[in-house]
Amino acid sequence: MPHHATPATAYTARPKADPATRTDTHNRVRRDTVDQFGKLTLRHAGRLHHIGIGRTHAGTRILVLVQDLDIRIINAATGELIRQLTLDPTRDYQPGTSPPDDQEKPEPLNEGSGYSYDLRQSHEWS
Repeated sequence: MPHHATPATAYTARPKADPATRTDTHNRVRRDTVDQFGKLTLRHAGRLHHIGIGRTHAGTRILVLVQDLDIRIINAATGELIRQLTLDPTRDYQPGTSPPDDQEKPEPLNEGSGYSYDLRQSHEWS
C-alpha cells in the first residue's frame, strides 16, 4: 500500500473479519443454586434449557462454567465437579447421567404382568 493511498484503497487493502475466521468463544461464569427438584435452568441462544443434576444436590450453591456448548457445574463450597456435559440445543431438558452398568438392577418378578409383587412366591397354591 503506497504511503499516500486514498481512504478507499486503504480500506480495501486491509483484511476483513468474517464469521469463518472468528476464533472467539462464548465464555461465562454464573453463580446459582440448584432448585428443590435437583435441576438448573440455563439460557442458550434465546432458549431455556433445564439441566438435571440430581435431588441430592437440591439447594446446593454452584458455579456454572459455560464455554459454547460445554458446561461444567461445580459445588461452590467444595470445588467438586458435580456434572460436566455438552448441551444438546435441540432438547429442552438435559437429563442427568444414568447409574453405571456395574450396579445390579433387580430382575422383574413376573414379566409382562405390570406388577412387581409375585403372588405365587408368597402363597402356596393347591
